[in-house]
Amino acid sequence: MEKLYYTIGEAAAAIGESVSLVRFWSNSFPRLLNPRRNAKGNRQFTASQIEALKQLHYLVKDKGMTLDGARKHLSASKAGVSNSVKAIESLKSIRAQLVEIKNSI
Repeated sequence: MEKLYYTIGEAAAAIGESVSLVRFWSNSFPRLLNPRRNAKGNRQFTASQIEALKQLHYLVKDKGMTLDGARKHLSASKAGVSNSVKAIESLKSIRAQLVEIKNSI
């Protein structure tokens, strides 16, 4: 069963970045990433917010866009970015499986 809320550490691990970067992005993109806070004030992200983090990571880190450019791109065509991120994730999964098969031979 999938969790409803993920900690900031789990969100950072999902995109392979540091907690401080996720915190910075959640402050920079309040409309896109508005995590819930628990009683202690810790950020809690939903699965859809983690997907938004993955899209943001793809645009900023992989495509080399600035934060403003990523903001404009996400507001213009969110579906296209989502499809690109899903395709890259599936290709990485296939590559990992192929490497595993190669190593077992």
